[in-house]
Amino acid sequence: MTAKEYNSCVDSFADGLYRFALKTLGDADGANDVVQDCFERLWVKRENVDFAKVKSYLFTSAYHACIDIIRMNKRSGAMDEASEISLSTTAQYSDLQEVLHEALKKLPEVQRSVILLRDYEGYSYEEIGGITGLNESQVKVYIYRARIALKQYIGQLETVI
Repeated sequence: MTAKEYNSCVDSFADGLYRFALKTLGDADGANDVVQDCFERLWVKRENVDFAKVKSYLFTSAYHACIDIIRMNKRSGAMDEASEISLSTTAQYSDLQEVLHEALKKLPEVQRSVILLRDYEGYSYEEIGGITGLNESQVKVYIYRARIALKQYIGQLETVI
């Protein structure tokens, strides 16, 4: 990869990578650090990374960096599945975006990551599997469970309106 191709990658993928890291971590400074680390790793390995696969490489690096940060901070604890108690709300919200952000924060790290990659970034199941190291069936199950948990969190329409 040439310096020109690298700069093109930064221009093309920095915003999407930042959005993914921000939604995964919920911390702007942490998201900036993840993006910078990913592009630093790309620069160091630029000779070994195929230009056609740069996007996948960057999102895989970001995914692993976010997981490392989450585990280090123990934000999500040892929770494998979102419990119904933590995913219910009685508060009245007027903004669906606010409700979705709160619901995403409560999801386990794997479910949050696959939902963000699928619904926010538009990756296919196969691409998500490549990024996360899961097989396609596992990706589908995690996405299904995350969507069920999000539906339970949002609850009835009166909560949102």
